[in-house]
Amino acid sequence: MNIHTLIHRSYPAVMLLSLGLAGPVALAQTPIPEPALTQTFDDAQLKWGPCPAFLPKGCAIAVLHGDPAQDNLDVFFKVPAKSTIPLHWHTSAERMVLVAGELHVTYDGQKTAILKPGTYGYGPAKRTHDGFCASSDPCVLFIAFESPLDAVPVVSTGGNAAK
Repeated sequence: MNIHTLIHRSYPAVMLLSLGLAGPVALAQTPIPEPALTQTFDDAQLKWGPCPAFLPKGCAIAVLHGDPAQDNLDVFFKVPAKSTIPLHWHTSAERMVLVAGELHVTYDGQKTAILKPGTYGYGPAKRTHDGFCASSDPCVLFIAFESPLDAVPVVSTGGNAAK
């Protein structure tokens, strides 16, 4: 019997053996699937928590996905109508979509942007900004953070927010 015939006849056994050995390893490395989810900002099951003390009274944050102490966090951020968000910055870049209200946001060195529901905004990491909820209803933002959640207040004499 030549070597090619031996390999050809042994191939099914080798494949079965390989699959038998690799199967448990592959299964052990398969991540547990996450459930898909959807949320609306007015969902009664959302758990709203407090904002840092320097933000307006009545401000609240609801974690949608992730852990505030870890990378890749999604939140709803809500501020009362006619409230001012003081000058601050985040370690992380933030990707935002306004879902309710009208929010005026001013990043250091830029013109004020007026966000209406459905408006996307991007805030670079460590770029100071402030805001004003100009609507008669609360402003609610969806925000995706790349790094753990923080908000660092900046002491300012004038501020940027549109009043």
